[in-house]
Amino acid sequence: MILAIDTCLGASSVAILDGDRVLASRSEPMTRGHQERIGVLAREVALEAGVAFSDLTRIGVTVGPGSFTGLRVGLAFAKGLATALSIPCVGVSTLEALAFGTPGFVAAVLDARMSQVYLQIFDGQVALMAPDALDLGFAAARLAELHGGQAVTLIGSGAPLLAETFPKATILTPAFPDPVAVARLAAARPAPAHSPRPLYLRAPYATLPAS
Repeated sequence: MILAIDTCLGASSVAILDGDRVLASRSEPMTRGHQERIGVLAREVALEAGVAFSDLTRIGVTVGPGSFTGLRVGLAFAKGLATALSIPCVGVSTLEALAFGTPGFVAAVLDARMSQVYLQIFDGQVALMAPDALDLGFAAARLAELHGGQAVTLIGSGAPLLAETFPKATILTPAFPDPVAVARLAAARPAPAHSPRPLYLRAPYATLPAS
């Protein structure tokens, strides 16, 4: 019995799976306010599923890349609940969650602003590279290097930014990953040796004021 949580991008999302069976799943689009909503949403989804938190055996949570504030909200909630229940907490990247279930050659691409994208490329659900923050030109070159003439699917908020590189690519722009995908990825992994950590691919914009 697994609870999945995502607050990294444009929603607060929760799903509960019992093995392969989806008991309940809900995503509420939002760009802020995740902290106020995620705990309430988790309780509502558990009630809908007919599940008590004490029935859970694992928690899956997205760890980034995404909003610095958002990902920490979901991660803190997931780790706190897992600790209270003495069950494993498994981290899943937003990029792999976005690509999950899409066959063939898939590039998960998030708009990282400042002419950069967060990129990870998969072929048949197998990662061909680690997630990375790249300038648009470097990201396009990495895609061209790895795709090998296959049909391409670009998925994520940054997909349109690379569409010119592959004009025949399928473009998908979900604002957030499916929490069911997060649950399935987390369920397939061995119990981790440590709690998940945020996946920061670059430093935050904010800097300390000069003294």
